[in-house]
Amino acid sequence: KLDTHVAAAVAGLTSDADILVDFARLTSQRYRYRFDEDMPVEQLVKALCNQKHSYTQFGGLRPFGVSFLFAGWDQYLGFQLYRTDPSGNYSGWKATAIGANSTSSQSTLKTEYAEDMSLEDAQALAVRVLTKAMDTTAPSSDQVEVSVVFTHEGKVVQKVLQAAE
Repeated sequence: KLDTHVAAAVAGLTSDADILVDFARLTSQRYRYRFDEDMPVEQLVKALCNQKHSYTQFGGLRPFGVSFLFAGWDQYLGFQLYRTDPSGNYSGWKATAIGANSTSSQSTLKTEYAEDMSLEDAQALAVRVLTKAMDTTAPSSDQVEVSVVFTHEGKVVQKVLQAAE
């Protein structure tokens, strides 16, 4: 959870991710303090990617070895999903995957994702994609964590699903 309206998933070096998550949280809170509203999701992603990209430009600095998936909602573009790579590039998606075996996950998403899916169908697809990426037939709740971002009564809600859900 980066802010009340943005969540992130990480693939790569977790120590690098910790630094960048702290940077994103600080950037978002500074925006909130200055403008008294949530920072637009793409603007937050762009700020973080600029930070990542700056580490690829100068000698003596090791680039961050982490990719992110950002899911969020803002008043300008509604729900959004962005994928970033270690070089600082980012792109918007309807459905995507990062990390180990992401190419097989991407092909599953290409064939099975539909824009008019119900939330329950999308959650089931997410679990199937994670299961395929993990190369296991029976994943446990210790291995898989699914988080959902949605609006309820005008507020953005981030919920990590329990094993029963």
